[in-house]
Amino acid sequence: MVRARAGGAGVRFNLGEMTITRCTVQLAGGTLGHAWVGGRRLHHAEIAAVLDALLQDPVRRTALQQEVVAPLEALAEARRQAHAAKAAATRVEFFTMVRGED
Repeated sequence: MVRARAGGAGVRFNLGEMTITRCTVQLAGGTLGHAWVGGRRLHHAEIAAVLDALLQDPVRRTALQQEVVAPLEALAEARRQAHAAKAAATRVEFFTMVRGED
């Protein structure tokens, strides 16, 4: 169940239900990785769980942060900016002109 708040600060209410896919993997060394992904994307959840497990290894963490996580963050930020630019193009500015009456 997805919960929300009116205006971000109001009383919580049930917005609706959402399907999620969860996955837990155990690597050969015994490390567990967990992931929850919105929708029914089994492969996506498995990749996220494996990445979660690999990021727990201090030896691999730095390389994975630079080669996988940072590019994904940059891609997500680029998508956010593109969406914001598209929305900004449709923005309407309203103003009131002084009518001269006192």
